[in-house]
Amino acid sequence: MSKRHPNPRLAKIHRNYTVEEVASLFGIHRNTVREWVKRGLPTSDKRRPMLVLGSDLAAFLRGRRVKNKRTCQPGEMYCVRCRAPRAPAGDMADYQPLTATLGNLIGICPACEAMMYRRVSLARIEQVRGKLEITLPQALPHIGESAEPSVNSDFG
Repeated sequence: MSKRHPNPRLAKIHRNYTVEEVASLFGIHRNTVREWVKRGLPTSDKRRPMLVLGSDLAAFLRGRRVKNKRTCQPGEMYCVRCRAPRAPAGDMADYQPLTATLGNLIGICPACEAMMYRRVSLARIEQVRGKLEITLPQALPHIGESAEPSVNSDFG
């Protein structure tokens, strides 16, 4: 269970939770839940104990996750160090295959010169490309296709 990104599906929508119950549900500290209330998590009323409706809790956590998303446009990759999507330096990227249909685009951030990665399927590479110049790996030629004979040949 991720404490940094609590799963909103754990909250039952037809149940009321106290601050302590929310904290134990997500494995976080009570003060974290109180901070969420200060930042806009709605409570049922202003009296003690503070009660949070499960549907409000789930909506609040989903809203936090959506607010922090940074979607990349075509031709952009996400730089973790800068925490922003950017076009790689020189509009160049390399494709590194991971499986037959999936791979990573690798580029260099123009601002901080860190490596940037973007996971992409081979079928969608044209949609993601934008104006990037992508270098695809070339397979090495088979030994039988070579014009020169192999040095390690037993034939004289």
